Amino acid sequence: MSARVLTFGEVMLRLSPPGRELLMQTPRLDMWVGGAEANVATQLARLGMDVRFASCVPDNDLGRGVVATLRGHGVDVSGIHHAGDRIGLYFVTPGAGLRATDVLYDRAGSAFAEAPVESWNWDALLDGVSRLHLSGITPALGPLPARCALAAVEAATARGVAISFDGNWRGKLWARWGGDARAILSGIVAHVDLLFGNHRDIALLLGRDDVANDRPDSARAASEAAFAAFPRLRTIASTERRVEHVDLHHLSARIDTRDDQVQTEAVTLAGIVDRIGGGDAFAAGVLYALERGEEIADAARTGLALAVLKHSLPGDASLFRQADIDAYLAEGFDVRR
Repeated sequence: MSARVLTFGEVMLRLSPPGRELLMQTPRLDMWVGGAEANVATQLARLGMDVRFASCVPDNDLGRGVVATLRGHGVDVSGIHHAGDRIGLYFVTPGAGLRATDVLYDRAGSAFAEAPVESWNWDALLDGVSRLHLSGITPALGPLPARCALAAVEAATARGVAISFDGNWRGKLWARWGGDARAILSGIVAHVDLLFGNHRDIALLLGRDDVANDRPDSARAASEAAFAAFPRLRTIASTERRVEHVDLHHLSARIDTRDDQVQTEAVTLAGIVDRIGGGDAFAAGVLYALERGEEIADAARTGLALAVLKHSLPGDASLFRQADIDAYLAEGFDVRR
């Protein structure tokens, strides 16, 4: 596939206690490469797309190991530069039963968070690129990453590159530095043609409490409000999750355009292995389908399929191929022989 996608954001290491243990319960942590935009890049590359990832990591064993992992999945890592002293970390304590999963961040002062605006060569990074993808996690890291995210979308807009943005609200990160999330995110979304976010995300972005509730018409009302507020915006994709307990969720997908909409039936997810990265898998699936020229109904199904499959896989990244999507959609759950 010839379409080149550039994803931009922080790549980190995720550390988790084994099984369903609490953090520090035993002296062992499992480690995965993580980060929203890196996850999207990884899944797109696994599906055969030409995708480049732009980030910054230290020139040490951790940074080089992250780069090697992404390269091994087929991601073009030429947009990753080495600087700084540390890589961002985060700790995930998996939930169980009625105990929710908990996230502890240790990413202040990371190489990516301290990379200056001028360290990103957008002429080179966007060369040959048809779409830029980033998320709300980058501006949530602090005033400098927020300026870098805005510079990225401004550079893409100036070059006629399409832009997709996943809201990825991270209240703990915004609270750490007290940034004006609504103003910053609105400035970025003004450049976006494809937004990943549900009606509650849109309500937060617009300051519209009237579309934040869960009435049946709220999703469409929120989308229409977003389309009115952001003239460049053409498509909004979202999932809706209903949680009964940690191991039993119900997940559906929705895509709205200015003149159409599609809503899938909910899929019941039982025996969940790991929900982290499910939203990134959904975003990758929608991007993959739309870049291939598929209709929004097919894009919703593909995104939901990858989101569902991701719940069966430990770690942050979704690592599936087209054959896995086809099997999920067509073959059910029997053993493939």
